[in-house]
Amino acid sequence: MPYYYTDSAYLLLVLPAFVFSLWAQHKVQSTYARYAKVRASRGLTGAETARRILDHNNLRDVSIEHVRGNLTDHYDPRTRVVRLSDSVYNSQSIAAVGIAAHEVGHAVQHAKAYAPLRLRNAIIPLTNIGSTLAIPMIFIGLVLDFFSLAVVGVILFGSVAIFQLVTLPVEFNASRRAIATLESQDILYGDELTGTRKVLSAAALTYVAALAVALAQLLRFLPLVLGGRRRND
Repeated sequence: MPYYYTDSAYLLLVLPAFVFSLWAQHKVQSTYARYAKVRASRGLTGAETARRILDHNNLRDVSIEHVRGNLTDHYDPRTRVVRLSDSVYNSQSIAAVGIAAHEVGHAVQHAKAYAPLRLRNAIIPLTNIGSTLAIPMIFIGLVLDFFSLAVVGVILFGSVAIFQLVTLPVEFNASRRAIATLESQDILYGDELTGTRKVLSAAALTYVAALAVALAQLLRFLPLVLGGRRRND
């Protein structure tokens, strides 16, 4: 299998996707760092912003929790909890306010049975299996000429790519909801909204990059597995 790491397909597909992913991570970190220093004029913290938007949407049963880490913010649909990180929960920056509003956007999606979110949640179990077992199954199948195993691995890895694809409209919609709500409820104004929009746009790039990496790897695995199977036949 050494040729996998040196052939032109790897250089043309997978490597550029990984480079794009690294750039996207740098972009979100640098953009967040910039606007984390800009205090919102209303003075609301990330947690206060989240509570205000949840209550406005009659989601008083959705709770807010403080979670450790940096940019580890997320909404848990199983427990109906918005979890905000150290850098967001008590921060009054426009970056923190925007991220909190974005996570609440997912809670609103959940409450309104937003179709892409329902689909993403439905395929999470399969995706978890695929992200853990797919690549080992592909390599073992290729090394041992057990191509049925490799094909199953490719199918499982395909579920990872589908998950990343479905994630895009979920994340983009949550950001649009966040910006619209922050503006309509007068939580942020003018240049503050512009800065928050930049933070959320940079974060969206990481999801685009994740999809690019998944598709590049899938396109690299397909000819290896199908070509090997034809030779074996």
